[in-house]
Amino acid sequence: MPAVNKRALRPGERIRVLVVDDSVVIRRLVTHALEQDPVLEVVGAASNGAIALQRIPQLNPDVLTLDIEMPEMDGLETLRRLRGEYPQLRVIMFSTLTERGAAVTLEALTLGADDYVAKASNEGSLDRSMIRLREELVPKIKQFFYLPTSARESAAPRAGAIHVARTPVRREGRARAKVVAVGVSTGGPTALGAILPELPADFPLPVLVVQHMPPLFTRLLAERLDATCQLRVEEARNGMAVEPGKILIAPGDYHMKVAASGGAVRVCLDQSPPQNSCRPAVDALFASVGEVYGGAVIAAILTGMGQDGLRGAQILKAQGAGVLAQDEASSVVWGMPGAVVNAGVADRVLPLEEIVPQILSMTGRT
Repeated sequence: MPAVNKRALRPGERIRVLVVDDSVVIRRLVTHALEQDPVLEVVGAASNGAIALQRIPQLNPDVLTLDIEMPEMDGLETLRRLRGEYPQLRVIMFSTLTERGAAVTLEALTLGADDYVAKASNEGSLDRSMIRLREELVPKIKQFFYLPTSARESAAPRAGAIHVARTPVRREGRARAKVVAVGVSTGGPTALGAILPELPADFPLPVLVVQHMPPLFTRLLAERLDATCQLRVEEARNGMAVEPGKILIAPGDYHMKVAASGGAVRVCLDQSPPQNSCRPAVDALFASVGEVYGGAVIAAILTGMGQDGLRGAQILKAQGAGVLAQDEASSVVWGMPGAVVNAGVADRVLPLEEIVPQILSMTGRT
């Protein structure tokens, strides 16, 4: 699905949200959490997808929060209808941290949902649930907009900002790559599903991927990718060998790092503090890859909110690694790649479909 670029809010304009959930408690909780933010306005609520579709023309929302399991018309069917009738409308799914919830959420992301939030479970109090929901949901709604009261975050396009680096990526003296490291967040499952199957079966390097996702989700993502890719795709396990021709996905709630051990490179998982509010963090992977491989790395930063990966990309760049960034037009959110581009770290700024051809070129495959 093509990316829908960020929209700039006019001064005084608020982000209009329609809350769709069959639970009265959840609808009230979401409404109260969002209305505490002056930039957000809950314009209505609906108890199922059919009612939501009726209310969209009347309420003109910018964003829907969409439950998955609802009577009459569930979240997936609603999403299919939304993508056909309202392609510009942003949709954030409400998921449960269960096997079924994770699987259905990944399906929703494939169908064009923009992001998801896990429903609170056993929070212990309404206040705690409200705080957690506000901390997670509000930034995910705002990531799709340029706010008029801010300096238009660092990833926003600037006048004269570089969009394509014209110098060749392979320069004299650059070490031949030994590993590919990828960082991605919002829009990641769709982006990974589009590009990783393009890697040929005889691709000679290991591929390490950090996708911001919780436990369960990362395992199911790896399984989905393994079914479509020519290379083997697995959720990484502690001590697993980093081998050519294998794609490893960082498990949710663990930083994935690598270390040289007995002549081999192995995965090291840990639960050290989050970096950039993320665990797994792209910065953690990139820094450790730099320690093991030096400049013999191809790093790719794809669509995602925030700037996780910037510090790690700077470390790798200083060591001589090649750094690729997805362009704004093909990104769901140009936060992570935009931060790398605007810092002058990217060697190439490319549409999503050109990322793998560039990697193949840099590894001498074309």
